Amino acid sequence: MTTTLTTSLPLPLHSRGKVRDTYRLNDGELLMVSTDRISAFDVVLPTPIPDKGRVLNGLTHGWLSETTHVIRNHMAGDQSISEDLLALQPDLPERAMRVVMAEPILFECVVRGYISGSGWKDYQRTGTIAGDGLPVGLRESDRLPEPIFSPATKALTGHDENISRAELARRTGRELAESLEQASLALYRFGAERALERGLILADTKFEFGFHDGEVILIDEVMTPDSSRFWDLERYQPGGPQASFDKQYLRDYLEQIGWNKQPPAPSLPEEVVQGTSARYLEAMRRLAFFYALERS
Repeated sequence: MTTTLTTSLPLPLHSRGKVRDTYRLNDGELLMVSTDRISAFDVVLPTPIPDKGRVLNGLTHGWLSETTHVIRNHMAGDQSISEDLLALQPDLPERAMRVVMAEPILFECVVRGYISGSGWKDYQRTGTIAGDGLPVGLRESDRLPEPIFSPATKALTGHDENISRAELARRTGRELAESLEQASLALYRFGAERALERGLILADTKFEFGFHDGEVILIDEVMTPDSSRFWDLERYQPGGPQASFDKQYLRDYLEQIGWNKQPPAPSLPEEVVQGTSARYLEAMRRLAFFYALERS
C-alpha cells in the first residue's frame, strides 16, 4: 500500500493547503490533488493516512455531481488528465479533480443538525452557539429541532472561530450572508437524507463557497470525513460522544496523549493510522457513490 504525503507535478503550484496540493492547468482551471495528509486542531500531522486522499476526492466528486440542483459548483466539465501527468502519478484519477478558478469567500459555512464538538462546548458555556440561542436542556449529541447555520472564520493561520449569523452579515453584507445560509442548509438537508439511507447520521458539516463570473458557487471538499461528523445510525445514543466515521477518532487519541495542539504535531502510531483509514473507507463504502476507489 502506498501513501501520498506531498505531490510534485510539472505544473505551476497554485497553493499547498493542509490536505490538497493545487496546480494551475491554464488561465481558468486548477488541478486539485487530495493527498493523504491529515490535520487536527488546525495543525498538519507528519504521518499520512492510507487511502484518505482518494476517499476525500471520491466523496467530493460524488456530492458535487449530485447537488447541482442546489447550487453550481467549481468542478470542471472536462475531468481528463494528460498522459504525461498520469505517467508521473498513475493514481491521479482517484486523487485529482479539475476545477474552475474561483475567488474564495473566506468563511466556513457550518451546518449542525446535532450538537457536538465546538458547538457543544459553546452551548455548555453559554447556552448558545456563538451567541445564537438554542433550547435549554440539550444533551451532547442531541438532534436539534432544526438544522442551524453556524458560520466560522476561515483562519489562514491559527484556529478558526465560530461567529454569529449577525456577525457574518456585518462582515459580508446581508444579501450574501443570507445566500450562504440558504445554500448551506439546502446542501446539508440533501446530504443528511442521503446519509440516513446508508445508515449514517450527518451530524454536522462545513461548506466553502467562492465567486465565479459574479456568481456564488460551491468549492473545495463536500461532506467528507474531514469536513463532517458521520455517526453510525444503529449505535446512536444521545448523551455523550458517538461512534463515528470521521477524524474524531484521531482527535480523541491526540487529546488522550495530552498534545498541546501546537506545532509540531506528534507522529501517529500504526494502530491509530489504520483505525483512521478504516473509518474513512467505511464512510466511503456506506455512502456508495459510484466513483472509482482503487486500492494500491
